[in-house]
Amino acid sequence: MHGIRPRQKVVQANWIGYMAERAEQTHDDALRQFFATPLPNPDTPIAQVPMVALDMETTGLDERRHAIVSIGVVPFTLDRIPLAQRRYWVVKPPRPLDEESIAYHHITHSEIATAPDLDAVLNELLAVLAGRLVVVHFRNIERPFLDAAVKARRGEGVMFPMIDTMSLEARMHRQTLWARFRRWLGRPPVSIRLNASRERYGLPAYQGHHALVDALATAELLQAQISHHYTPETRLKDIWV
Repeated sequence: MHGIRPRQKVVQANWIGYMAERAEQTHDDALRQFFATPLPNPDTPIAQVPMVALDMETTGLDERRHAIVSIGVVPFTLDRIPLAQRRYWVVKPPRPLDEESIAYHHITHSEIATAPDLDAVLNELLAVLAGRLVVVHFRNIERPFLDAAVKARRGEGVMFPMIDTMSLEARMHRQTLWARFRRWLGRPPVSIRLNASRERYGLPAYQGHHALVDALATAELLQAQISHHYTPETRLKDIWV
């Protein structure tokens, strides 16, 4: 499991300042434009925040040894998901696929044979993310994998604030007194995986491990979480990480 590095903790305390600093320092045009696009103020109510759900399928769980093979993005707001704006890319990893990863995400050798490198779609991806709050389910995949992939191709990484729907579920089902009591009783912890979390809100079951489907599932999950546990006036800084 990837933890939060000390540098990341400092950055997360001042995302607006970090983004402005990177806009001045970065040498890559696409990254500079991404960082220079203003984010909503941390005190903005979540109902007024433009968001984009992001999901990636990877060849494994370690960004130092594994790679991204597909990316799905779904722009949305708290009350609307315009599916016409969704985007999906299959990208060629720098190393061959193994059978275990194919069984997991169902992206085959033939699909990646003609797929572009991530660098070829990166500018387009950054343009979709710019100015929107990125929403993921388990940031310890999307954040380090994208940072490592961009660093390998552009010579500098990319970090930005996220809303992590898994972390929101953990707040409610893993970090409460009731959750601690369950552990004391020897009961297994409540699952905070994507499909299990959706089921708690009565959301339909989707076929998992497809980046675009999981991005849509994550957007719908956040809408349900805000509706049940927060309010449209919840400040962005109370839920981003």
